[in-house]
Amino acid sequence: MKATNQSRRDFIKTTSLAAASLPFMSALSSCAQTPDRKIGFALAGLGNLSTNQIAPALQKTKFCRLAGIVTGHPQKAAAWKAQYNIPDKNIYNYDNMEQMADNSDIDVVYVVTPNGLHAEHTIKSARAGKHVLSEKPMEVSVEKCQQMIDECKKAGKQLAIGYRMHFEPNSLECIRLVREKVFGSAKIIDAAFGFRIGDPTQWRLKKDLAGGGCLMDVGIYALNASRYLTGEEPVEVSAFTTVTDPVKFSQVEESISWQSKFPGGIIARCGSSYNAQGMADFKVSADGGWFKMDPAFSYHGNHGVRSDGQEINLSDIDQFAAEMDDFAQCILENRPTRVPGEEGLRDVKIMMAIYESARTGKTVSLA
Repeated sequence: MKATNQSRRDFIKTTSLAAASLPFMSALSSCAQTPDRKIGFALAGLGNLSTNQIAPALQKTKFCRLAGIVTGHPQKAAAWKAQYNIPDKNIYNYDNMEQMADNSDIDVVYVVTPNGLHAEHTIKSARAGKHVLSEKPMEVSVEKCQQMIDECKKAGKQLAIGYRMHFEPNSLECIRLVREKVFGSAKIIDAAFGFRIGDPTQWRLKKDLAGGGCLMDVGIYALNASRYLTGEEPVEVSAFTTVTDPVKFSQVEESISWQSKFPGGIIARCGSSYNAQGMADFKVSADGGWFKMDPAFSYHGNHGVRSDGQEINLSDIDQFAAEMDDFAQCILENRPTRVPGEEGLRDVKIMMAIYESARTGKTVSLA
């Protein structure tokens, strides 16, 4: 069964998946005109991701602008002030974030700090009357995720989670292939994401800040993919971890593998590692064919192939620009985000079940 160009366009431009358990629409839907006032974003946390991805992406957006920063490093503050012409009144540290309440330049705080600090910085931002976009994983516990949701609702502000793949055209196309049963009913999903981690002193290897190891950092991509591809929530998981370097990985897992069962009968077999290369892909096997993406989760260059020989190679966009523009439009149009805190909470609940299964050696029910 060959997909037409029209069906692909229809999928990307419509909201036909809104009723599914994971709403997943294209970032290509946009307002007719750029608004007179762009939504002001303040970045909390000026590490590698903010420096090399998010700040440059803000320069490409239609509906956003870099309005402020939050950092605990005066040297970084000075460098960013010079590079992006940020006024002194829009530069904050983690102890005075609440003062943003008096700053109308800032509408959104994009939290890009270590995982275990997301709740603290989200709550401070919400109490200052700001919308929040938090990087994933949302937090290191279910309880902290719920606190983030509750505080933003109490403040009457939106909370979104940085699931950039939800705005990537090739990912959207793969969802269409599954939902429209282009190759029949999906049966097995294989997904993995990992890399060899460097500096042994970095925060990602400290459980209090990271919450876990490779699963929390990049395995979440494979987990989330299994959910957005099926449009379902898993009913049970089983998992195990391995460690070959007990010194470096004394606090968090080095490698993990898990299997999820979905209510429609699909089985997802997923893995992640901090000590292996060549893991950034997924494959969907159906009763009438298959398709795969490799790479599937990169910032750029995601592409794939289908069993009928056709390529999956749609337009390459800046995923961070797309996710921020979409959130800005949600604010401007007073409509809910398609990647709310509840979406981040679902992944954290499942990851906690995966860790429980690995620890106990038993299958954990999610029903």
